[in-house]
Amino acid sequence: MQRRVRDTVVRGRTCLLSTLLCGLLASTSALAGNVGGTPTPHASPRGVTEQCIILNAIPGGHYSDQDHSQEQAFCAIDFYRGDRGLCPKVFSTSPGTLIYDLSRGEFADNANAFEAQQCATSSPVKRGALGEPVSYKMTMNSTDTSATFSTASLLYYHFSRYLDAHVHVPVSVYRSMDKKTHLDRVTRRGLELSGRRKGAAMNHAGWRLLEAAERDPAAYRPTDELFTADREQVYGVLLHPHGDRYGAEINGTRKSGWGAGQNRDFQRTAPFFALRSPAPLPEAIEQGIQTAAEDPQMRQAMRHGATPEQMVFWMQELTEITLLDYIFSQQDRIGNIDYLSYWYWVQDGELKQAPASSTQVPEDIARYHPLRLKRTQLNDNDAGGRVAYANYSKTTGMLENLSHYNADTYRRLMRLAQDLSDQGELYRYLVDSFGLTSRQINQVVKNTQQAAEIMRKQCKSGALRFDLDPSAYLVNGRAPETHIECGG
Repeated sequence: MQRRVRDTVVRGRTCLLSTLLCGLLASTSALAGNVGGTPTPHASPRGVTEQCIILNAIPGGHYSDQDHSQEQAFCAIDFYRGDRGLCPKVFSTSPGTLIYDLSRGEFADNANAFEAQQCATSSPVKRGALGEPVSYKMTMNSTDTSATFSTASLLYYHFSRYLDAHVHVPVSVYRSMDKKTHLDRVTRRGLELSGRRKGAAMNHAGWRLLEAAERDPAAYRPTDELFTADREQVYGVLLHPHGDRYGAEINGTRKSGWGAGQNRDFQRTAPFFALRSPAPLPEAIEQGIQTAAEDPQMRQAMRHGATPEQMVFWMQELTEITLLDYIFSQQDRIGNIDYLSYWYWVQDGELKQAPASSTQVPEDIARYHPLRLKRTQLNDNDAGGRVAYANYSKTTGMLENLSHYNADTYRRLMRLAQDLSDQGELYRYLVDSFGLTSRQINQVVKNTQQAAEIMRKQCKSGALRFDLDPSAYLVNGRAPETHIECGG
C-alpha cells in the first residue's frame, strides 16, 4: 500500500520513447532523457504506434534466461488481438491496469465480452482468465493520490541485476498505450468502480486525475512523466509480481505509524538486529532472534520460521533492500515486502532449490532432508526515483552500524560509486536508459556515493564482517569471513 506524495511535485521532463525519437529530443532539451533498448511496435485501433521496449542490459549485470524470456513475453503482448482483457485495478491506493490472458477458455479471443462481464467488479480474480494478470503501472503523483513513479520499477529491476541480488525484483519493460483507447477501455470503468468503493478515496483520486489527463495531458504535471512527447500516448511498465505478504517478522510491527516511525520499527526485526550485532554470525543470529522476541507481536510472527538458515537469507536480502532503497530514495517500502517459499537441499555438495507449493516434502528430494525457506520478493518499487520522495532508508539510518555484509555486494557498490563519480559506463547507462531528468540522475549519483562512504567507513573501522553468504552457509553450516580491501 502506498501513501500520498508529501512534497511538492517536481517539475521535470522525461522521455520514454523509441531510441531514435528520444535521441532527437535529447538534442533539443537538456531535461529530456531516453530509453535505451529494443522496441517492439504495436498499433492501436486508431492507428497510433505504441512501443514496448526491453531496456538494454546493465553493464556487469547478472540476468537469467528466465529474465530474458519474461521480457520477450511482455513485449509480445498485443492489447488488441482479442486475447488480452484489460481491467482497472481499483484495490490498494494507486490506479493501474490488470492484463488477463484470454488465449483459452470461456472468453478465448473475446476481450470485449470478458471486459464487459468481468471488469465490472473490483476483485482481481476474474472467471475465464488464465493464471494471474500482468500489471501495467503508470506514474501518478498529486496531493491526494498515492506516490507512483513507473520508471522506478525499471531502475530496481536492472540495478538489482547489477548487484547480483539474492532478493528478487520482478522483470519490467517499458510500454506505451494510446491515451484515448486507455481512457475508453480502462480509465472510465476504473473511475466508476473506485467511486463506489468505501475506503478507496486515494485510488479514486488517481483515476479522477488520470481521466482528466487523458482528456487533456496538460492537466497532469510533469506531463512528460505520464505522456509521450506527442501527447498521444500514456506510458508505464509491464511487470508480473509474485508472492505473499510478510508479516511483522520482516515488515516490522508498524506500531509507530506511517513514515519515519514504521521505518524505525522495521529496524527492530530479528534479521536487522542480527546485522547490527558485532558478534560472529552464529551468535549474531541468536542475539537477533532473542532481542526481537522481546516484543510479543514479533515473537508471534517468528514462531514458525526464524531458523539460522532462514535468518542468513533474510539478513542478506535486507542489506540489498536497504541499499537499493537508499540509492533510489524509496519512500514506501515498509508493509510492501513479499515472499515465495522454496525447498533447499544439498546434493553432491551443491545447493539445490525448487519452488515449494505446499509444506509436504516432495518424494523425489525427501532423502536429502530439504529445508523450506522463504525468499524475499521486492515487488512494489514504484515510490522511488523522484527527487520529491522521502528517502527513509537514509533519514532513519538503515545503512549505519551494520556489522555483517556480503563481500560481493560491497565490491559491487564500491565499483558503482566509483564509476558514477568518473562518469563511466554505468553512469552512461543510467543517463541513457531510463529517461531520468538531470536532477533525478544527480540524486542517484549522490545517494550511491553516500551509501558507499557509509559502508567504507564501517569497513575501515574494522567493524564490518564480510560473512554473509547464504549458499555457503546452507552447504557448510557456516560462512567463513572474507577479508577484502575497503577501498579509497
